[in-house]
Amino acid sequence: MGDKLKIKLSIADRVYPLTIRPEQEEGLRKAAKRINEVIKKFEQDYAVRDKQDVLAMSALQFAAEIEQNQLSSTSELQEAELKLVELNEMLKDQLN
Repeated sequence: MGDKLKIKLSIADRVYPLTIRPEQEEGLRKAAKRINEVIKKFEQDYAVRDKQDVLAMSALQFAAEIEQNQLSSTSELQEAELKLVELNEMLKDQLN
């Protein structure tokens, strides 16, 4: 337990005490800051006052970003794979 760090993060006006590894701190603080920014934007843009609704919409936004990134990555991998197959065929043709 000596290599653990105790921090407090504030998300949606609530404080969450966490025990983490030191290398996690920066990422967690940035994530909490980004969550709070998204919450604030939803509250301003849509006049939403219920924290549960704002948190649900924030979670949906983050999940959608992750899914979109995974779909893009998959598409890029498939495209790269096709190009590699084409290059491989070209090399085979040149070697024969």
